[in-house]
Amino acid sequence: MLLRPAISTSLAAPTIEGAGVHLHRAFGFNTPEVFDPFLLFDDFRNEDPAAYAGGFPWHSHRGIETITYVLSGTIDHKDSLGNSGLLGAGDVQWMTAGSGIMHQEMPFGNKSGQMHGFQLWANLPGSLKMTSPRYQDMNSNDIPTVVDDDGTSVKVITGEFWGKKGPVDGVAADPLYLDISVPAGLCKAFKVDTYRNTFAYVFQGAGHFQDASDPRGILLEKEVMGQELNIRDMSGDRTLVQFGTGDKIVVQAGPEGVRFLLIAGTPIQEPVAWHGPIVMNTREELQQAFADLRNDKFIKPTDH
Repeated sequence: MLLRPAISTSLAAPTIEGAGVHLHRAFGFNTPEVFDPFLLFDDFRNEDPAAYAGGFPWHSHRGIETITYVLSGTIDHKDSLGNSGLLGAGDVQWMTAGSGIMHQEMPFGNKSGQMHGFQLWANLPGSLKMTSPRYQDMNSNDIPTVVDDDGTSVKVITGEFWGKKGPVDGVAADPLYLDISVPAGLCKAFKVDTYRNTFAYVFQGAGHFQDASDPRGILLEKEVMGQELNIRDMSGDRTLVQFGTGDKIVVQAGPEGVRFLLIAGTPIQEPVAWHGPIVMNTREELQQAFADLRNDKFIKPTDH
């Protein structure tokens, strides 16, 4: 296998969205071709209910898919088509906005007031942007977890990995979405498709992702284990890691282990016309979407 090197790391930036929700954004709204087919990734995590209680009141989406993964607390969601539900810890919702939907997401903390989750936006190709909206709500019990002999744990949300298949299917980006935990000090390789854009997001502990110039990336695991890593060489909490080409990533966990999301998707390679929660291919399509909003034609009759 050919090492897929870590070519850049960056910290998620604090921002405010919705009705005053404090969160951290790993990427979004700039250079969409870099993470194609993914558009935006947010980490909403807080222990102060005042920092998230306002939630995300009614707003529109068209032309994209939104993927919500909850770790702590709950999210109450409703939409203009009459759907509603509650996402709890470990649950996932994959919403295909398609031709248009209005919805709201209201977060609630656990007994300690903690709220933590992620939202990823995936683009839709032009041929599917006006498809009918749909939901895939996945209970945590439906999402398989594989534990290797060395203690490495992988939760398979979408795609196939280590003989398990995630429950979310029929998604345009054909994504791989994994929640990975690597025990302290362990070096581990993970195979990924060469042709998918791939990134990792660290949200617990720290780890060192091998880069092209690091000889440890081609050593055997047992050889790497004996080498000391300076904590400053490691990617810690809220770090986004972007990878180059190759078919495996290699990470060495820090002294407290590392937990990260590993996400990969097939690039769409189409023009992007984007404003807020609406993403189309052309400026004319974008203008039409906002005209539909103004003229109460955003929700299409065929969506029901």
